[in-house]
Amino acid sequence: MASPEPLTVRSGRVRHARRLATRAFRDKTGEFLAEGPQAVREALGVPGLVLEVFATVEAGERHVALRERAATGSTPWSVVDDEVLAEVADSTTPQGLVARCTSVVAGLDAVPPAARLVVVCADMRDPGNAGAVIRCADAAGADAVVLAGDSVDPTNPKAVRASAGSLFHLPVVVHRDLGEVVELLQGRGLQVLAADGRGDVGLFEETLDLAAPTAWLMGNEAHGLAEAARGLADQVVAVPIHGRAESLNLATAAAVCLYASARDQRAAGGGLPGAQPGDSRPSA
Repeated sequence: MASPEPLTVRSGRVRHARRLATRAFRDKTGEFLAEGPQAVREALGVPGLVLEVFATVEAGERHVALRERAATGSTPWSVVDDEVLAEVADSTTPQGLVARCTSVVAGLDAVPPAARLVVVCADMRDPGNAGAVIRCADAAGADAVVLAGDSVDPTNPKAVRASAGSLFHLPVVVHRDLGEVVELLQGRGLQVLAADGRGDVGLFEETLDLAAPTAWLMGNEAHGLAEAARGLADQVVAVPIHGRAESLNLATAAAVCLYASARDQRAAGGGLPGAQPGDSRPSA
């Protein structure tokens, strides 16, 4: 339904939404913004998550199905001009749609008890990498993503955009104490494999059992894993570099590790419920 009064950059709801660009205000309100048609579409697919959609007239005409989905869920659809949309949006080239949502950040108890594939990021600072890892984990069929230590907020606008809607598909946990995260996962029968260029075993070596329930531990973009974090893992695994590249981007390394595990787990019949060896669907 349309907003009964025209919104301007000085309107209270617009100022409130703009302040969600800061982590402190997101923490205080338990809200965040999802920008662009893909993110808004996925957010609207979660009942009760979206509090309001800001949309330009052009975007509303282009995305009629989204407007109808919002109406079906009694989600306010506020028509705004380009100036207001630019005030709310974080990107330099907004796509005409921004949803104000309740937070999806979960606690450690949100990790499914029967999880078989989890990625844990320790001290990840870059929001783009955080979103990309969440997207990779979703694509690989992982059960959860955990951001531990001094990691970026997964509802940072750049992280939300980089996740391409995957933020709404699986539990995304924030828990500061990495030791507690590892203890819980190991207690549930997952092996914890630290991905590090100084690993004792290569990712594709036969001695590594990737069919077993696994939590991949990834480190900081600039400094990798601290020694204390490496010491928490059951094994430290190196992704082989066959060419002349110095290293892999963190999100790329996470994708390689997650897919290696997903392949072996599915081949062994231990993937998602009902999964059969070779089950997959092509990427877009």
